[in-house]
Parts: sequence; structure tokens; C-alpha cells
Amino acid sequence: MRILVTGGAGFIGSHLVDALVDKGHAVRVLDLLEPQVHGKKKPAYLNPKAEYLWGDVRDRGGLRQALEGMEAVFHEAAQVGVGQSMYEIERYMSHNVLGTAVLLDVLANERLRPRKLVVASSMSLYGEGSYRCPVCGPVYPLTRPEEHLRRKQWEMPCPRCGKPALPSPTPEEKPLAPTSIYAISKRDQEESVLAVGRAYGIPSVALRYFNVYGTRQALSNPYTGVCAIFSARIKNDKPPLIFEDGLQSRDFVHVSDVARANLLVLENPRADYQTFNVGTGRPATVLDIARTLTKLYGKSVKPELPQKFRAGDIRHCIADISKIQALGYRPRVTLEEGLRDLAAWGQGVEAVDRVDRADRELQERGLTHG
Repeated sequence: MRILVTGGAGFIGSHLVDALVDKGHAVRVLDLLEPQVHGKKKPAYLNPKAEYLWGDVRDRGGLRQALEGMEAVFHEAAQVGVGQSMYEIERYMSHNVLGTAVLLDVLANERLRPRKLVVASSMSLYGEGSYRCPVCGPVYPLTRPEEHLRRKQWEMPCPRCGKPALPSPTPEEKPLAPTSIYAISKRDQEESVLAVGRAYGIPSVALRYFNVYGTRQALSNPYTGVCAIFSARIKNDKPPLIFEDGLQSRDFVHVSDVARANLLVLENPRADYQTFNVGTGRPATVLDIARTLTKLYGKSVKPELPQKFRAGDIRHCIADISKIQALGYRPRVTLEEGLRDLAAWGQGVEAVDRVDRADRELQERGLTHG
């Protein structure tokens, strides 16, 4: 099959390109080569069997050229960074929402009808994950009260009775409650793709990635995933900076499992016009991630916990993966294996620590407290 991957030179996109090439597909990539991610040069890991076009998905002419003759499209291109999105609002909405709109407009009006369109969505559009209150049962709280956070009461109270609520797996049916511009943009991408897909008979799928980690993450980008941010700090003998008490939990999924999930929905018509969580179903705390990476990098720094909190941060969100499991998805890489793989790769990669600068930017805008 002839397949276009937008953002195919990036972290997740490049692993997807490799997986598609390995399956025998003819792959074309359209990528902007975002300087915040790639610096000033093309990444060395680009697959030589893929075709590369360098451009912006918002450029209609270039996008039309990239789509010519394609039988499937994986839309991975996006600006990524929850905190940064709260003060670079126009840039995030332009790249993510307008970029997706241009893609869909070309498909609709140029009468291009791929056999599959898959969009990279995000767990961030849930906001807080699902919870269970011992009194009220399943609850879907929006955000934690700020007065609780200022008193360092980090755990989520039940929004009905106020008793402590326990995290539970988050299904696709949970009401969406994005708490950042990035999350809003991902919701818009997802809903736009599915709506246009249904209207024009283009089988479309939205994959809600949880916390993806692995090789090729941009270690010098302080707005990317926490595993990469911690790696940059640790490699530079600086303590990982952790908000709250470090016991907030996430679902960390290896990038190779994400690539496999994309291939699965490409080949399975039962996935059409649906959304799927892509995670592991297993929680890990941010503090555990920091400690494990410190050990794997052979460093002695200890995590720094200044007891600060960020506006819009969630406490817990773990994937319910039963829906995509019904299609045959099984995460193969354990967290221990994946972090070991990341650290082994990271040892030989330059990592410029820009976390302090990013933290100051949030502070100056009143987006961190404590």
C-alpha cells in the first residue's frame, strides 16, 4: 500500500515509518523538521527506503503533492507540549487544528479518498482520568480544587461527597475535559477527522496515545515527554524536577507498541470510525520513573520535589485498553525493558538541559504555584 505519514521524521512518526516499511508498504513522509525537536539538522535515523518531502501541512500546495497517489494517511504531525501550549496558543492551534483542517479540506475538495485515515490523538483530552469513590461509585472529576493544591492535598476528592477518590482505568467513553490548549487541539484534530471521514466515506480512526516513550525522543526539548526531560537532567548531573509529590501516576507505553497499534488499525476494518486508547493499562508514578532512569544512567542525583504545582496538571490517568485489545492489540514491551532501552540509547545522545528555562517561562506567566 502507498502510505503518507505526516510528521514521519519525528519521534513516533519515524518508528511508524520503520514499521510500515518493514511490512512492505511504500512510505512517503511530509515533515516540517521542527527546530525545537530536531535542532538544525536532519535526524540520522531516517529510513532510507522511505520518500521524504520537507514542508508544512498548512501549505496546501505541498500537502496536495504529498497526498497524490496515497492509499492511506497517518496524520502524526503536531506541535507537542502541554505547558508550552498555554502561552504559545496561536502556534499550537495553527499547526494542530489548522494543519488538520487543511488536510481534510484537500481530501474533501480535491476528491482524494484514501482507504484509511488514522490521526494521532492523545490521552490529554480526557483531563483527569476515571476515578471510583467508595461512597458514590464511578466519578469523572474535572480538576482538583486550587485551595486543596495550595495546602499540598494532592489526591483527588470525590466531586460529589468530597471523600478521597481512587484512580481507575479510563475508558474511551469517559467525558472529555481537556485542561490545556494542546489537549483542546488534539480533541479538535480527532473530532474533525472522524466527522469528515464519516461524511465522505473515508474510513478513519483516532488513536489516543498515552505517555509514549522510547528511543529518538528529543532529549533537548524541555516540552516533550517526562522520560526525555528527566533524561536530559540526569545526563547533565542535575536532579529531575518533579511537581507535587511525585506520586501522580501515568500509563507509559513504548513507542514500538504505539507503532504496532497503528498497523493494527490500518489492517482491521472493525476499527473504522472509532477511537482507541493506546497504552498498557498499568500505572507508574513519576517519581518511580525518575529514580529508575537515574539508576540506569549510572548517576547519583536525587529528584527535586519543590512541592509546586502547575495549572491544569492532572493527578492520575491510566488507560483502559480493553477496546483495542478486542482487535488483537497486546503491549509487548514492559516498562523495565523500555526504560533500559531508552537509557542505553540516551547514553550516546547529546542532551542539552533547558528545563530551568522552561520552568521560568511557566513561572513568569503564573502557570506554576507553590
